[in-house]
Amino acid sequence: MDTKELLGKQGKDKITGFTGIVTGVATHLYGCDTVGLSPSLDKDGKIQDSHWFDIGRIEVIGEGIKPEDVRVEKNGAGSNPTETRSHP
Repeated sequence: MDTKELLGKQGKDKITGFTGIVTGVATHLYGCDTVGLSPSLDKDGKIQDSHWFDIGRIEVIGEGIKPEDVRVEKNGAGSNPTETRSHP
């Protein structure tokens, strides 16, 4: 699977069992591609931290969400998942 095709998929780290939606894929200078997984809210409804894993550790376990379903007209809200944008 092409690395861009991973975006939005539900993934699982084969070693720790950590699961989440693939929100980022990074290609590094020395060839170690990594995948960022953003988990669901915790049991108290709080946002959990995303974590990055070597791409070989990730197993796709579900369709997740389509990138076009979360795309906005203008990017740039920042990395804070609670930050919102106002639209005219």
